[in-house]
Amino acid sequence: MSWNVNGLRSVMQKGFGEWVKKIDADIVCLQETKIDEELLLRQDKPKGYYLFANSAQKKGYSGVLIYTRVQPQSVVTRIGWDRFDTEGRMVELKYQNFILTNLYLPHGGRFKENLEYKLQTYERLMELFKMNPENRILLGDFNVAHQEIDLERPKQNKNNIMFTSNERKQLDRVTELGFVDTFRKFYSEGGNYTWWPYIAQARQRNLGWRIDYCFVSRNLIERVKGAFILKQVVGSDHCPVGVTIEL
Repeated sequence: MSWNVNGLRSVMQKGFGEWVKKIDADIVCLQETKIDEELLLRQDKPKGYYLFANSAQKKGYSGVLIYTRVQPQSVVTRIGWDRFDTEGRMVELKYQNFILTNLYLPHGGRFKENLEYKLQTYERLMELFKMNPENRILLGDFNVAHQEIDLERPKQNKNNIMFTSNERKQLDRVTELGFVDTFRKFYSEGGNYTWWPYIAQARQRNLGWRIDYCFVSRNLIERVKGAFILKQVVGSDHCPVGVTIEL
């Protein structure tokens, strides 16, 4: 399960704890938690889960965490690049038979002022994943709509951030490395989105984008038994996504 909560404290006040209990997931990955680790430790942790987090140095910015019922063998939060490592954009857990990476990729800026940084981030991550591409799960907010089917108005947005050709090519690289978009394994139709802007009743009108993904290595795809988008879950401008996988 993966969800960009756009502020953990905010969703905590909207019944997040009860929601986690209800969905009964083995692993819950969150992005854009916007909470430092000291404050995070004061929050009520869902019962029965270990917590692994990576918060940004900048207050109220970025941040990712994972709640997991099974304790991992190791935890990685850095890739050796200071800008990325201080922004709280990755938590990677290594288990006995798979590696799970929770990612919050940069947006790029409304006016593309950080697009080069975004593309560099993809480049560096892909170099790391290329060294060990099997038995991996990549999930989180990738901040890119991959194909025209992944947003409601592709023609109007073809030159806009999150849908430029250079950004979409980065997701091409993900699939070229052997990762499979689990949602598209089961659903080929449009209209399935994970993020809606806070304007003009976009969510009610389903004027959205699918920018949150769960990719798995090709050698794991037959173990994926289902994929889903929980658009009925509110509390953020994103909704949760996830997979059912036998590992």
